[in-house]
Amino acid sequence: MSPLPPLTDVLATARVVALPLATRFRGIRTREAVVFEGPEGWTEFSPFTEYGDAEAATWLAAALEFGWHPTPAPVRSRVAVNATVPAVPASEVEGVLARYDGCRTAKVKVAEAGQVLADDVARVRAVRGAMGPEGRVRIDANGGWNVDEAERAVHALAEFDLEYIEQPCAEVEELAELRERIGYLDIPVGADESVRKASDPLRVARAGAADLLVIKAQPLGGVRAALAIVAEAGLPAVVSSALDTSVGLSMGLALASALPELEFDCGLGTAALFTADVVAAPLRPRDGALTPTRVSPTTASLDRVEAAEDRCDWWLQRLTRCYRLLEADLTRG
Repeated sequence: MSPLPPLTDVLATARVVALPLATRFRGIRTREAVVFEGPEGWTEFSPFTEYGDAEAATWLAAALEFGWHPTPAPVRSRVAVNATVPAVPASEVEGVLARYDGCRTAKVKVAEAGQVLADDVARVRAVRGAMGPEGRVRIDANGGWNVDEAERAVHALAEFDLEYIEQPCAEVEELAELRERIGYLDIPVGADESVRKASDPLRVARAGAADLLVIKAQPLGGVRAALAIVAEAGLPAVVSSALDTSVGLSMGLALASALPELEFDCGLGTAALFTADVVAAPLRPRDGALTPTRVSPTTASLDRVEAAEDRCDWWLQRLTRCYRLLEADLTRG
């Protein structure tokens, strides 16, 4: 780990923001984050609120790297992105897709708590209908099924010509078993949580439990750490967001633009889910793609989405605790 910048430098420009979502996503209607400026530009710290400090510290390491160190050289100047469809009723699908200009791939959330398989089937059917036969449709269960449930769901959804299924089950062993069971369907299995939340992010590849990796810059500790994981795993990768602000999305785009191979459209178009952002011109897809770039919030944009005072205190205290954990790791190392 590189030396840490002084905490006072991090906090000097830190702003806590709360971005409203057009549609409920992951059970929330507002996405909170901390953005701050380093010598290389603005960066973001936004682990989900339910994560403990030890896990969240990895997100802070990524934010500090992006703000204080140059990014790897890009190998592409355009990153194709997918639309992301939350677990909405089928009747709302077209409205969601309309927010994603020119996207020819859609990732559909399934296995939502409180819903049933029939809800997923109706939603995916609506997405396939809207995308047409040439569009690509992938699903993301966020580990919400056991193996039997996942097998049943894949059979029910296979008629919609799935590009791949992301994290259908929570455990690596479950992914491996499901992959064996549905191998004859020729539907690839992607791993997300089994990489970003694992103490050993390469275990899923060694176990033969996935055909591709879904990677996110913040939870993997930064752009360089994510690139190293992909290189060692030897599997195709899809770069996705963690429902970041446009500042965080620029970190994901730095990762996507530096990957030697990028076979799939990336899940970095999620600024389209917000009704406000930290920049005047959010990183929303145009003609199905984004141009890798760093963005700089304006004071006016930050003021418009500033979080409530108690939430600002909560986040800055959390950032400080995570900084102290990184500091302790450096001392021990």
